[in-house]
Amino acid sequence: MSESSRPNLVKLVEAALFVAGRPLTVKDLQATVLSELGMARSQVNMILEELALRYQDSGIELVEVASGFRFQARKEYAEHLSHLWTEKAPRMSRATLETLTLIAYRQPITRAEIEAIRGVSVSSQIMQTLGERNWIRKLGHKEVPGRPALWGTTQEFLDYFGLKQLEQLPELDEDLLAKLPEEFKT
Repeated sequence: MSESSRPNLVKLVEAALFVAGRPLTVKDLQATVLSELGMARSQVNMILEELALRYQDSGIELVEVASGFRFQARKEYAEHLSHLWTEKAPRMSRATLETLTLIAYRQPITRAEIEAIRGVSVSSQIMQTLGERNWIRKLGHKEVPGRPALWGTTQEFLDYFGLKQLEQLPELDEDLLAKLPEEFKT
């Protein structure tokens, strides 16, 4: 590609991130919009850093989540922006939130372990709802009699909550942890 026909790389990556409809990794960018340029990972990272700087005083920001990089509205505008959608996202029941929380913080975890901690059974509907949202997945089976499924979260879970990795989950409330029986504490 000649220098005169070479696109502005920052603008090209910016456009790709806006139209992709999903987060893009450095590898995704190298394999698609930057494929003819043979760019090194460090060069693509420099472009992403420049983009992040360009948007630092904007209503949107470039963030890295588990699945890659994406543009998103800044959190401080979330409440106002929610008025753009007339249909509200379905609310999750307390039981569903508790189950998701246990899976996120204690993974891999079995359904029986979730039930033991919560003190009540976990309905199939809860597991199905979380699975349909693609927030949880079966990681394997525990090597005990009955070989129960081990559950964990997905990249879509991390993306939805704007996290790059599980270590970014907020700290658990110490008062709540104190209420758990010893065998269930990490």
